[in-house]
Amino acid sequence: MVPTEGHQEAAPLLAGRYRLEQVIGRGGMSVVHRAWDEGLDRPVAVKLFHPGIVDIARQEAEQGVLASLDHHNLVSLLDAGVVEDQNGSLQRFIVMALVHGQDLEERLSLGPLASRHIAEIGYDMAEALDYIHAQGVVHRDIKPSNILLVDYGNGSDRARARLTDFGIALAAGVERLTADGVTTGTAAYLSPEQARGGDVGPASDVYSLGLVLLQCFTRRREFPGSLVESALARLSRDPVVPEPLPEHWKQALAAMTAQDPSERPVGGELVALLRHVVLTDTASDEPADVAGDPAAGRGSAGAAPSSGAAPSSGAASAGSVSSSGSVTGGSGSGASGSGGDDGRPTTLDVLPEEALQRTTAMAARLFDAPIALIEVLDEDREWSQSYVADGVDKSARSITFRNGFAPVPVPVVIPDGSTHPEMRNSPLVTGPLGIRFYVSVPLVRHDGATVGTLAVLDSRPRTADEADMANLRDLAALAVTQLELRQESLRTGTSDALPTARTGGTHTGGATHTGGGHVAGRHSGDVPAAPQPDRAG
Repeated sequence: MVPTEGHQEAAPLLAGRYRLEQVIGRGGMSVVHRAWDEGLDRPVAVKLFHPGIVDIARQEAEQGVLASLDHHNLVSLLDAGVVEDQNGSLQRFIVMALVHGQDLEERLSLGPLASRHIAEIGYDMAEALDYIHAQGVVHRDIKPSNILLVDYGNGSDRARARLTDFGIALAAGVERLTADGVTTGTAAYLSPEQARGGDVGPASDVYSLGLVLLQCFTRRREFPGSLVESALARLSRDPVVPEPLPEHWKQALAAMTAQDPSERPVGGELVALLRHVVLTDTASDEPADVAGDPAAGRGSAGAAPSSGAAPSSGAASAGSVSSSGSVTGGSGSGASGSGGDDGRPTTLDVLPEEALQRTTAMAARLFDAPIALIEVLDEDREWSQSYVADGVDKSARSITFRNGFAPVPVPVVIPDGSTHPEMRNSPLVTGPLGIRFYVSVPLVRHDGATVGTLAVLDSRPRTADEADMANLRDLAALAVTQLELRQESLRTGTSDALPTARTGGTHTGGATHTGGGHVAGRHSGDVPAAPQPDRAG
């Protein structure tokens, strides 16, 4: 790698060694430059702190502790110093390596991650926290943008996660760099003790990491809003761990986000916990148990007889839902759809089918209702799954949304179908099922396209409040995640791959970044494309 053409004549030299080039990031306390190390002929990232923000002596005390950290899951400092700016004010700078990769926030914006890869990121971060906490350092700002997914360019589908940006870290024996009583950290990822302005220890970082891993599944912040709104939310309730998640994940996330810091796993206990999650997820990814029978493990009492069933051409709908949300009657049968005829791996259908089955079961349980169904018009096939409780008339298994209309793009709530003008004459209402209550939410892909519907039906008139609707939307989002992962796997031929047709910038550990570049390398199935953007690491 060579320096930018002409940089020696135009760019300033910092500390007699680092030739500053373009600005690649800005934050409240610093500006980050791409730079050329004249001593070792290599590109680096230089973070130049604004003068006068913090006392230099206190900065140097903390810097001394952080410079001693050396771990494969950390972004290490290469150099640091203090210079005078053009006005004669003292200004601190630190130098970091420039590496290829995305940060986790950018990665999540592209689409879902597989459970196993989320576990691997968590395990890497557990090792990093175990190390820094043993050195007496608390990071205090664990968030997706501070977790860098490094591509080493060797074609591996497993990028290492590295923790960056120790700008507000607290080290033993070093006074914190913030004013007394000021809450530090990013609002959405604060621990309860941070939100209260109390003492912060290793367990605080564990809580924040738990929120990050939860967001990897839900792809939304658990406690959004302003600092006050976010803080009050976490002090009044625990994070909501989605029911469809496997038990080992639910237990891990609940433990990491316990309100009481003493109940959270720290150190070696956290490493062991997430190692167990990685091993469990890896074992569940093995296709040997399901390759021969994609329907293995299904068929619980009351479930639809054929997951992924698709109607034969021209088949009439039985109780289908129109685009206006009304329910109409009909008769007909559906033919089972199966994978593999077009050459795609049938094993790629197993996880979505199981996810849809669990989604309908959880939706029925959420409303204490006897019937729930989900149908999807995917890019290459249709999916259909239903939950029907024991004792419900067998005609419930023939209900379908498919009647020639696109999926309904908005939620629908019908408290009592017997009084609803478009539903009261439906065989669903007048027939043996006697349906009264109907609620549905759309299944929406990451690109905003509506691809399906999740609905719950009951013979009792009732209503749905906002909390019910939010929970139903969360279930729908989890189902969509599995379907999106499958589509990307089909497109790329790799497991849980995602396209990276997105312009990135240089990651600098907490500062915003600009610049060009596309993702190359593969993390959690990312598609090799063009050269990766440079990152500070």
